[in-house]
Amino acid sequence: MFSLVRKMTAGSARVLAALGALAVVVCVPADAAEQQPNVGLAATCHGINMLDEIRAATPDVYAEIEATASKTANARAVLWKVEKAGVAPSYLLGTIHMTDPRVTVLSPQIQDALLHSDTVALEVADVSADATNAAMLKAASLVLFTDGRKLDGLLSSDEYKKVQETLSDAGLPGELAAMFRPWVVSMILSVSSCERQKVKAGQPVLDMKIATAARARGLKVVGLETIESQLAAMANIPDDQQVAMLRAGLKYVNRANDTMETLLQLYLRRNMGAAWPFHLVLARQAGVGQQSFSGFQKKIVDDRNRAMLVSAMPMLKKGRSLIAVGVLHLVGEEGLVEGLRKEGFTVTAIE
Repeated sequence: MFSLVRKMTAGSARVLAALGALAVVVCVPADAAEQQPNVGLAATCHGINMLDEIRAATPDVYAEIEATASKTANARAVLWKVEKAGVAPSYLLGTIHMTDPRVTVLSPQIQDALLHSDTVALEVADVSADATNAAMLKAASLVLFTDGRKLDGLLSSDEYKKVQETLSDAGLPGELAAMFRPWVVSMILSVSSCERQKVKAGQPVLDMKIATAARARGLKVVGLETIESQLAAMANIPDDQQVAMLRAGLKYVNRANDTMETLLQLYLRRNMGAAWPFHLVLARQAGVGQQSFSGFQKKIVDDRNRAMLVSAMPMLKKGRSLIAVGVLHLVGEEGLVEGLRKEGFTVTAIE
């Protein structure tokens, strides 16, 4: 592990500093769900729904998004009952990785699903600082450039300046920005400064709220994936697509609260079929075509859906399990709802 780190052109000290700082930025504190939230922070991050803007300014584009959403399978519910003859029912929950109380206050239906479960499976069971840092050290080449390239050589000077400013705002030294692979910066861009502060202050995202509720009931909490496998999925997106996606994200770097509020509204309205076309429209407005997201769709959504299904199957065959993963893993023809039906389960929308 450390031999790889020592060989990196940036030098071991800078590499370790970069990985350590990044782990603090991207992870959820291990005890976040148990901490008392900082009451000085606003309950929401005051974003606006960008779809309202799109509808007013370009109604044809809004109609395009809604048309795509209406054709997306299994996108109108976030909680599903999973049944098969001779097996106790299980549940499938699509989560949204946010701290907003509009989603972290568990509904009666979710609480009932927990009541009738013995095991809860999340994407990753442990996203503490220690676990995240250890995973990044093991897989440093997935996070940092190791071939002599630097991020500032792949972007314009203006774009790279925005990257440095964003990372500095997230608590990462701006001088380390050139070391990170494009997907890492895109991930940081996707979370607003307000949301990062709320997590740092101890406000749990929905997934962690579910894990805490499960442990309080004495339920077993497991992960369908590892941090390393998630890092590998992101790193395996073709490099040119990583750069294109980063450029699209930089276009809206000052609107992170708005993009998060838009996705939250889609989640609350049970219209998750509009989430992906909304992102593609933003990218198109930034001059980035849909083809630049094909690697993301395959590596981050479709391939992981299949792997999650394999990991979840023993629990579902046993019954009394709650599978809670990002909601976009449920929707569409390649989503988990459809995948479970192909495996012979009856999957029925609850909420």
